Amino acid sequence: MKTIRALLENYVLICTLSSWATAQVCKFLLTYFLNHEIRLERLSGAGGMPSAHSATVTALVISCARFEGIGSTFFAIAVALAAIVIYDAMGVRHEAGEHAKIINQMRKTARTPDEPEDPDFRELKEMLGHTPIEVVGGVLTGILVPLFIPVP
Repeated sequence: MKTIRALLENYVLICTLSSWATAQVCKFLLTYFLNHEIRLERLSGAGGMPSAHSATVTALVISCARFEGIGSTFFAIAVALAAIVIYDAMGVRHEAGEHAKIINQMRKTARTPDEPEDPDFRELKEMLGHTPIEVVGGVLTGILVPLFIPVP
C-alpha cells in the first residue's frame, strides 16, 4: 500500500504522465475537429500534433526543476534524456515515417491490375515521428501542464 501511495504522490511522475495524457487527448481532439472522424488510435498512437514524446520529457525536465532544483542530478539526467528523445522524434522517427510512405506507395503501384492481392500485405505505419511544429506543441504542453500542478 505504501508503494501505491508513493506513486500516487510522486509530483514528477504525476506531471510527466499528465503531460503525456494531455498531449494524447489533444491529438484525438485535433483529429476529430480537423478530419471529422473519431480515431481512438490517436489516444495512444505515435506521431501527430502535439508530440506526446516531447510533452512527456519536457514535463519531466520542468517538474524536476521545480521539485529538485536545476542544480540537481535528476534535472541534469532529465535534460539529457529530453534532448535525445526530442532529437529522435523529430529526426530519426520522422524520417522513418517518410520512408514508410514511399515504400507503401511503391508496394501499391508495383502490383499489376491482374495480379491478385497478397493476403499478407500490411502497410507500414507512416505516423512515427514529428515535424518541428508538432515538437514545439509538445514542448509547450510539457511546460504548461506542470505549472498547473502545485509542488508539494
